Amino acid sequence: MKGTAHRFGDDVNTDYIISGKYKFKTLDMKELASHVMEDLDPEFASRVKAGDFIVAGRNFGCGSSREQAPLAILYAGVGAVLAKSFARIFYRNAINTGLPVVECDTDQIRAGDELEVDLVNGKVANLTRGVVLPVKPLPPVMLQILADGGLAEHIRKHGGFALAQKVE
Repeated sequence: MKGTAHRFGDDVNTDYIISGKYKFKTLDMKELASHVMEDLDPEFASRVKAGDFIVAGRNFGCGSSREQAPLAILYAGVGAVLAKSFARIFYRNAINTGLPVVECDTDQIRAGDELEVDLVNGKVANLTRGVVLPVKPLPPVMLQILADGGLAEHIRKHGGFALAQKVE
């Protein structure tokens, strides 16, 4: 995956990702995506391009456990979220909805940097700065779930929780 980095700080909670005031107005994920991250960056949804990355500090996705947060990010076209750490429920919701999440040291990534993320080989290349960052590898079952488009698609494809032998 290749795209541009959009920087955020530590403790980005799910209400910052998608404000609770929208979850009662619509179930249309495209509409929710048009408001993603607006409390932290009102122009984010109009600026983000398909395949771009959210890059943050520690504890990304803390707060409530609603699935709308990773879904809004996914529907906004974000290719992956890179952070030093994630709230566990957000992390699982992201994988289950098909949104890649990458734990790595994000200190060497600035807003506007061009990145290339390789989930299978476990690395993030900052093409702007010429730095390759190791990432905490995802277990094979999570890679397979992401490759299948999320947990529901994985179950449909494999008729249960089967794990394919090789992720491509």
